[in-house]
Amino acid sequence: MAVLWVLLTLVAAAGLGWPVTTGILSLARTVDARESEASGEESEEPPAADPETARRVLRGGLVIGLLERLAVAVAILTDEPVAIAYIVAVKGLGRYAELRESPAASERFIIGTLASLLWAAACAVLARLFLLR
Repeated sequence: MAVLWVLLTLVAAAGLGWPVTTGILSLARTVDARESEASGEESEEPPAADPETARRVLRGGLVIGLLERLAVAVAILTDEPVAIAYIVAVKGLGRYAELRESPAASERFIIGTLASLLWAAACAVLARLFLLR
């Protein structure tokens, strides 16, 4: 029974984390757009007319996010939360060059990473609480 709960937790953490993270990113984009309209400022986002540039920035995010959420859930389920620091460090170092070039991408990276980490951690903590009772 415990194995089934662990598998369900990993599926929920990794698979359901994608719509949660993209939803939070969409919410952040909406809030940013409203704030810039209210203040009359230009948006920092690259123009939507150049989709190729948008695709090149932070490519592979879906797969990286999936693996990140799996690793965070496994770290918590195995009672090794310090591994989360390694996961964040590897992800940040791997993206450093891209993030340095684009402030808008850096902001999306931070928001997406935090949303992803929080979702995976919440799933794993709930599973641990359920398994330990």
